[in-house]
Amino acid sequence: MKAHTKETQATMTPEKSLQFLKEGNQRFQQNLKANRNLLEQVNDTSEGQFPFATILSCIDSRVSAELVFDQGLGDIFSVRIAGNFVNEDILGSMEFACKLAGTKLIVVLGHTSCGAVKGACDHAEMGNLTKLIQKITPAVNAVSEPKDESLRNSKNLEFVDEVSKKNVELTIDRIHAESPILSEMEKNGEIKIIGAMYDINTGDVQFYE
Repeated sequence: MKAHTKETQATMTPEKSLQFLKEGNQRFQQNLKANRNLLEQVNDTSEGQFPFATILSCIDSRVSAELVFDQGLGDIFSVRIAGNFVNEDILGSMEFACKLAGTKLIVVLGHTSCGAVKGACDHAEMGNLTKLIQKITPAVNAVSEPKDESLRNSKNLEFVDEVSKKNVELTIDRIHAESPILSEMEKNGEIKIIGAMYDINTGDVQFYE
């Protein structure tokens, strides 16, 4: 499999880009890999890059977007931050990726048993991590069940995963609200913005369509 060129990127649509990621995740789950020469891709991308998707994911060491979607060099822009939320800098990076570099798809990828989400559920405080966790607190508050406070913590993995899902949804809402550029591109059908959840137990990615 060759690195994307300007010509192949131009053939990609939001729907086709999503299908590429779905097929890549299927290969990952089956322990298969597309046949690609990474050193050849280094050479092919040395003078330019033409990725088809931008993926915002957590820094979790188990959730590398390139691996779980079986992609090579030059295929995706990978944005990683604990808790996969957006801020001004990340929104700017996404705008660059889509408006200037031509990606057709934005995926906000959460994952099960997320440590940052667990910290938010427990209202943890530690140095700069305190402010980071506060970015995820709205998702904790938005999940109404269970109401029993003794069950609204990191020990309740079902609750943690519901908060992770809500965090993905709220992140997409923020992209729409805080980036007129990306919002307009989606309305025009130039890009698609979608959420997804990675299961650390199975390697499966479920897209929210």
